Amino acid sequence: MPDPNIRMAVPDDGDALGELDRVTWSSLHAVMPPPQPPYHPFFDEQHRPDDHMVAELAGAVVGYIRLVRPTPLASNAHVRQIQGLAVAGTARRHGVGRALLRAACAEARRQGASRITLRVLGHNTPARELYAAEGFAVEGVLPGEFYLAGRYVDDVLMGRGLTA
Repeated sequence: MPDPNIRMAVPDDGDALGELDRVTWSSLHAVMPPPQPPYHPFFDEQHRPDDHMVAELAGAVVGYIRLVRPTPLASNAHVRQIQGLAVAGTARRHGVGRALLRAACAEARRQGASRITLRVLGHNTPARELYAAEGFAVEGVLPGEFYLAGRYVDDVLMGRGLTA
């Protein structure tokens, strides 16, 4: 499989990203119930196109990552947070997630950030392994923070520095 093309999202990506979110929904990574019609727009005031990077293979959208400031505080302006990552089932295990993570780190650096964080569910072993392989370390755990599919699940905070 060729390397994915990673680019900033544009408003016209909304439908494809919304569909990707729906088909990739899983209690492995989602804390909200499965999406039900009528579906909300993917982009809104709090989820803007310029907060997202898109992965394409052969012109088709196969993934995205959402990168934002975790708070509006000036004292926290040096941090960016990944608040969403999805990869189509057909594109998994082909470097799309890794390419999106690397692109998000580069974009965070471009924005002047010196640190990047994310939250991941404790039972999401594939994601945790990918994040660790890309230099993210566990910085905190909220034990049993979510009750999903009949069991309590930890919320794991991971982060890393963004040295050039």
